[in-house]
Amino acid sequence: MSLSRDLPADIFHIATGSSDPIYRQMIEQVRRLVIGGQISAGDSMPSVREVAGSLGVNPMTVSKAYSMLESEGLLERRRGMGMIVSSMHSGNRGDQQSEAKLELLKPSLQKLAQEAKQLQLDPEPVIELFSNLLKKKD
Repeated sequence: MSLSRDLPADIFHIATGSSDPIYRQMIEQVRRLVIGGQISAGDSMPSVREVAGSLGVNPMTVSKAYSMLESEGLLERRRGMGMIVSSMHSGNRGDQQSEAKLELLKPSLQKLAQEAKQLQLDPEPVIELFSNLLKKKD
């Protein structure tokens, strides 16, 4: 069992030019971090004030994201500790976890497919480009 930790406010990265509201971006990032295993059950989320200050956003935006994640069961409120990652979702393994990861990726891929169609690109070079990007070392 891993030890819980205090997560830094910079776990969030906001795309200012995105059409997605900031709270939605935050929700999706937490979902991906939990399913991807980068954050674990029991980890303490940074405070609303820390995140708002780090991102330069209204604290109500952060609070809204946290509340929605709490209602989904991904986060839970602990008295005196703030929000922590729920243990409810830490048990996903194997095929179920892969399906959840792909489901999170689906909206981005749908958007990419739409853009490729608008540019009238053949699927093969788009798939090849995507494959190369996946294999590329950061």
